[in-house]
Amino acid sequence: MFTVYPSIIPRIAPCFVDDMFTVLHEGVGDGDELINSTLVLFGICTVSDHSSRLLDLANKKDSLGVLHPAAAHVSEEEGQGTLTLTFDLPQSPLLVTNPVLLLAFESPLTQGDLDVAFTSPSLQPNTQMVCISGETQYILLTGKSPEGSANQKWQISAETKIPAMKQNLKDILIGGKSGSNISMTPLLLFSRERGTDTRCVLGSSPASLQTSFLCELKRFLGAALPQKHLISPPLPLDSLQSLPPLTLGLSSSETLLAAIINSTAPTIFAFTSWGSIFPVCHGELALSPALLEELRQRLEQTLVQMTYIIREENVAQGAKKSLGRLKDLSALQKDEHDTGGSQFRAFLLLKALQTVAQMYDVQRKLRATRANPSSSEMRHVCGLRALTVSLTKLLVGPPSANINSCHGSCAFPLANANNHAIMLNSHIESGNVDVRAPCCVPVAYDPLEVMDWNAEEMFISIKPDVIARECGCR
Repeated sequence: MFTVYPSIIPRIAPCFVDDMFTVLHEGVGDGDELINSTLVLFGICTVSDHSSRLLDLANKKDSLGVLHPAAAHVSEEEGQGTLTLTFDLPQSPLLVTNPVLLLAFESPLTQGDLDVAFTSPSLQPNTQMVCISGETQYILLTGKSPEGSANQKWQISAETKIPAMKQNLKDILIGGKSGSNISMTPLLLFSRERGTDTRCVLGSSPASLQTSFLCELKRFLGAALPQKHLISPPLPLDSLQSLPPLTLGLSSSETLLAAIINSTAPTIFAFTSWGSIFPVCHGELALSPALLEELRQRLEQTLVQMTYIIREENVAQGAKKSLGRLKDLSALQKDEHDTGGSQFRAFLLLKALQTVAQMYDVQRKLRATRANPSSSEMRHVCGLRALTVSLTKLLVGPPSANINSCHGSCAFPLANANNHAIMLNSHIESGNVDVRAPCCVPVAYDPLEVMDWNAEEMFISIKPDVIARECGCR
């Protein structure tokens, strides 16, 4: 008898594939050889096992495509130590060369060291060994080219030679519980031939440049932003009131684009198409020469500011390298006509850098306030206090926002009070206690800008009155 576990394929986060290729590319050391940590990451037992195929993938990202199996499930033969993985391959003319089956996990495996033999007529060679450790996050299996273009199934048995380790193998593939969904994401990597559809695939096409830029932006924001450990549940952005969304593209007005470039409001970058392997495949702007020059100058100034922040603040090491890649992907050339795509990427980079710089400016002001000898006295007076909240995870970033809060006493003399608060306070001090006392509340706000992409377009949503800018007694 066989026990068959569900065939629900986990959703993968935006940039999951691009992140994997970035790690793989950075894992190539001197002499064009893979470093040991990369071999462990991909479950490769010895240098000779799959290392040449993995190195080939690292060097040929520009000619690779990705397909998602139509369905996947795991079955277990009772009384045996074998699990069988079944993958329904999509009908596609793209699978013309030996594909690579990648079993990807969202985090490194922690079930302990485990040697696993994967066997199938669909693999080349038929049996392939994988060495799993606590730092392994991907399992790489080399397949044969499918025969014909019809839908096919790959059935791959997974077996460990140590019976006591069978439960560990189940933990890896299905979470260890009967009836659980599979815990890995299967992906088919293949070489693209000339003339194939290049939409939403890896490489140097305009579409993939946009995807690579946004995924690099996500990595940069993760590395550059001040690290905060928030215990509050993430706030869904769609729960906020919003002005009607405005499309950002070739038809956008100069007035709108100029206003966004000059805006000081923090910007959040989101993906609506959450389950997509390649979450965005479009984005162009057509700026006038004057506005393009303004964008170029502002970007140069903000890059200098960001470089200083990275040098002086406690910023993660990967931020500098990631910023360099973003500069290359969004370069605006003075001696030639800039493409709409490069304008689009430069525009997004400016807004991202402005947001990061603003967050560090808040931290700097907080440090200055704490260092001020009179700050202990002022702490009790109504005023702004930093308040960081966690945002929904369906983001490029940032994953949090400082919305500020108002806190402190509204005793006489009242801070930033209006006439009503003054009269109210006087009434209470005269001995009347039947009304509420003036409270410290926000009296002015800044908006939050959210740039989002769905399957068709990019748009910006203005969320008004999100960030407290000024406090007063009311």
